[in-house]
Amino acid sequence: MMPQGMNPLKEVDGNEDRAFILLVSMFVGALVISSVLASKIITVLGLFVPAGVLAYCITFVVTDVVNEIWGKERANRVIFSGFITLLVTFLLIRLALAWDAAPFWREQRAFSTVLGSTSRIIIASFIAYLASQYHDVWAFHIWRKWTEERHLWLRNTASTVVSQFIDTLIFITIAFYGTMPVFPLIKGQYCIKVLIAILDTPFVYLVVILIRRGYSIGGELLRR
Repeated sequence: MMPQGMNPLKEVDGNEDRAFILLVSMFVGALVISSVLASKIITVLGLFVPAGVLAYCITFVVTDVVNEIWGKERANRVIFSGFITLLVTFLLIRLALAWDAAPFWREQRAFSTVLGSTSRIIIASFIAYLASQYHDVWAFHIWRKWTEERHLWLRNTASTVVSQFIDTLIFITIAFYGTMPVFPLIKGQYCIKVLIAILDTPFVYLVVILIRRGYSIGGELLRR
């Protein structure tokens, strides 16, 4: 029997809302911090990559999960929300750079060096982000139809690998051309992204299973 006072339909909707809000929060957080971290170049397995590479790859995991559970339209909404967030972040950074510093604060040069380059990186992110993320959602949806909604691992990997190449080529070229060696960065970032795309597949499965299990439990409540 259902506990007195419980509305099962509301409970199911609440589970869906919580899962979706959590995923969108992860998406936006990873997107913004990846733009900030990208101003530092690190070495991974002998390859040179922006430090934001791992954070940015999380965004593709989220859009694939949202696409799988809620569909293409909602995944595109998440991407648009991320774009607006990047735009607001860029404007806030420019405002902070332009604002007069307190007379006792001596770190303006370091602040401008880091966040000034971040502004160029965010502009690069705008273009690369829109091209790669919308392609990822489109390709994931196409692979989902071709596989008749089977083989999640295939559509997750196939859509992400191509999308990450588009993102890497556009982002590295715009963000670092003329200041750093572009080809080694493209090579390094893409290789690491492909590796992450392969390794993140179990996590995509896990999140999808957990969300669907939540729906299943809610559905059982509805039938009682």
